[in-house]
Amino acid sequence: METKVLKFSMFLLFLVLAADVAVKITEAKLCWSRSKTFHGLCFTNSSCEAKCFNESFTGGMCKGFLQRCYCCINC
Repeated sequence: METKVLKFSMFLLFLVLAADVAVKITEAKLCWSRSKTFHGLCFTNSSCEAKCFNESFTGGMCKGFLQRCYCCINC
């Protein structure tokens, strides 16, 4: 009986530690840069994102008061 409780406790500890490591791996900081090829006001995130993909970024979105296209990449 005692070994079953010990094995179960070790299994739960493993799950908690594995989940903590997985979360830390996926927490990447994003660096933002204004798009070099997008001109004019940015009205849709999809058009901005398409330009950013062409500039080798991982994504993009319209940001700021003047709605400019900003591209993002993992730092």
